[in-house]
Amino acid sequence: MKYLVLIALSVAIGNARGQSARGLKPFDKVIPKDAVAWRGLFTVYQVGDSVYFEVPDSLLNRDMLVINRFVQMPYAKSFLMPRKYPGEENGETPCYFMLGRDSSINLCTDLLRKQAEPEGRLSAAVRQSTADQVVATFPIVAMGPSGKGFVISVSSFLKSSPVMSAKDWTGRGRSRLEYVHGYPVNVEIGMYQETGMGEIYVMNTSFIALPKTPMQQRIFDRRVGFFNNETFYFADNQQAVEKRDFIDRWRMEPRPEDRERWERGELVEPAKPIVYYIDPHTPKQWVKYLILGVNDWQKAFEQAGFKNAIMAKEWPYGDSVSLDDARYSFLCYLPSEVMNAYGPNTHDPRSGEIIQSHIGWYHNVMTLVDYWYRSQVGATDPAARRPVFDEELMGQLIRFVSSHEVGHTLGLRHNFGSSSRTPVEKMRDKNWLKEHGHTASIMDYARFNYVAQPEDSVPQDCLWPHIGEYDRWAIQWGYKYTGLNAEEDKKVLYRLASDSLAANPRLWFGSQEAEKLLQTDPPDDPRCQTEDLGDNDMIANAYGIKNLRRVLPNLPAWTKEQGGLYDNLDGAYKALLDEYKRFVGHVVNHIGGAERTYRSEDSGGDVYAPVPKEQQQQALAFLNEQLFTTPEWLLDPGVVNKIVVPGDAIGVLQRKTLKTLLGADKLANLLAASSQFGDSLSYPVQEYVADLHRYIWGGLSAGKKMDDCRRNLQKSYIDAMAALVAGHDPDISETDTWSVARADLAQIDREVKAALPKYTSEADQAHLQNVLQQIHRLHVH
Repeated sequence: MKYLVLIALSVAIGNARGQSARGLKPFDKVIPKDAVAWRGLFTVYQVGDSVYFEVPDSLLNRDMLVINRFVQMPYAKSFLMPRKYPGEENGETPCYFMLGRDSSINLCTDLLRKQAEPEGRLSAAVRQSTADQVVATFPIVAMGPSGKGFVISVSSFLKSSPVMSAKDWTGRGRSRLEYVHGYPVNVEIGMYQETGMGEIYVMNTSFIALPKTPMQQRIFDRRVGFFNNETFYFADNQQAVEKRDFIDRWRMEPRPEDRERWERGELVEPAKPIVYYIDPHTPKQWVKYLILGVNDWQKAFEQAGFKNAIMAKEWPYGDSVSLDDARYSFLCYLPSEVMNAYGPNTHDPRSGEIIQSHIGWYHNVMTLVDYWYRSQVGATDPAARRPVFDEELMGQLIRFVSSHEVGHTLGLRHNFGSSSRTPVEKMRDKNWLKEHGHTASIMDYARFNYVAQPEDSVPQDCLWPHIGEYDRWAIQWGYKYTGLNAEEDKKVLYRLASDSLAANPRLWFGSQEAEKLLQTDPPDDPRCQTEDLGDNDMIANAYGIKNLRRVLPNLPAWTKEQGGLYDNLDGAYKALLDEYKRFVGHVVNHIGGAERTYRSEDSGGDVYAPVPKEQQQQALAFLNEQLFTTPEWLLDPGVVNKIVVPGDAIGVLQRKTLKTLLGADKLANLLAASSQFGDSLSYPVQEYVADLHRYIWGGLSAGKKMDDCRRNLQKSYIDAMAALVAGHDPDISETDTWSVARADLAQIDREVKAALPKYTSEADQAHLQNVLQQIHRLHVH
């Protein structure tokens, strides 16, 4: 509908000039000379308490994004809104102004769910069949002074509208216009909101014009980790509608005068480089490291054919540049206790073109990297053995986090599978690490090199992640300029992906993040985990635990501060315990897992494969050694007696893990793998349960004295098996899971009866008698 407005627009403008016929007032009767005016993408006037937009006719039918962001909020969390910080987004809507009936202007939302081949017959059908939603209608009250603009009243719209943030949830509040800033491609409107509960908010709404000509789309390839947009594409020569996904990326093109040099394969500067400004509120000592984190991506863009393509700069004090100007991107430093950072982007939903980014950098992210670094590499880096890191070390850790978040603003997803491409033993090889780093992608959650041992003498610079082979290749794939249309461009990039992955397996992209967010059911691919390292979690995490055991007894000395009350020690111990729990979780996911590797049809390879049986058996052995054999070292009295209230944290983890291993989902995954891939390649559920049984009950025949953790583990084992046998879920009772569980309980009954005479401890005897009673109640003895 919006594409048919041109003829109607010219007629309407002519009619509007006959103001008496239309009942329009003269401009100066609506907007007096003393009105406050802000000029930008369109002009905003304030007359007393009334607000007006002057929408130029050149803006009619022009696609825009309306983006809402927080400016100020109460510090305490509110049941009305979660805690947010300046610059954080609160929703966006694609919109456009169009001429309506009876001398009005409509603000419409553009659903953008259907696109069509421009020259095909279906193109007109798509346009005519799609009606966008009208979210607001504004009567035209006057024509602009030049006769080429429409003056509309927006006072009530600003206070409460589906596309505005300022809403009075209680009906008893007040709101007013706080400020307006106008720029060539955007208008920023701040609304003060006081709710009936006395809470005060300032919300900012941006009206940003999208490019008149959308950038050429680059069609998404699931083998490369870019954020993508989904649309349905119609063309006359189709036999089925195409669900077309295209990626988010900045517009990166050679300058016209460099076209010939680009065609010869020379590095050229882009027509418009990507520039980030550092928030002027950023503490001065961290500015240079944040800039380095951005500039580190320059090498990746060189692989795509562009030099000086991305950079960061300090905020130009006294300059005319404004943080609100949509032509600029910046890192927003947030005074928050949240231990995080994030890298969003604002992009054109028609093409995926990124037009702006506000990186959110929480001040307290430094606490997070402090905890991680001390627990993961405190055994190998002496600089981690102090309560406060020196400025250079913290700066380099900030740099690494900065590079990761910038990667997101370039369109890159997390690549949690990247670390699995590094052989574990190479992570102890300092020469290999200097060339490759300990992970191929900074977009992984690889963190720090906990595999390296003190005797390996790995230099500090090889202990944290860097922009790697995958990152440089992904930028090449996403930003290599071809000058071709979408379909021809797809063919070039498809071949690049296929050839590159065949030549270098370290370029593999592995992530289940999108599927989990959409609540679909991807396979549990243990290669795609957060916070893990190397191609074998069992070996890598055993090295990691060796380092944790070195770090733990030293924490009181390393975290001591003058006049302290063990607060530093408490945080450091919790971080170390969390690291141990992550190690356990990594390993659990190998059992019953399946690997998914997207491949081209040309390769003919399988996409799905089971986790190798030997690896699953290795995982179960790891859990027996590192968890089910009680890790007494975690309870070092020199540490826990200073900070830990007596409890059962280790026992809880043991029992929770065991119930996961004997859960219906885990056993169903094992059965499914055997069914699809065969017992020779999978871990048959009968063998799996027999192995786990041996680890939990193996000491019975020798009358081995038990501690409370062992007794409680055995109780949890019986409870888990009883849930399988006594339940009424047909997915269990009508499968081999039920038979295996029942047979295993019968075996435990026989073993406990034979072992009872060998135990003299009252606690052990009472425990075993209780086990027999539980089994007998299930009628399986």
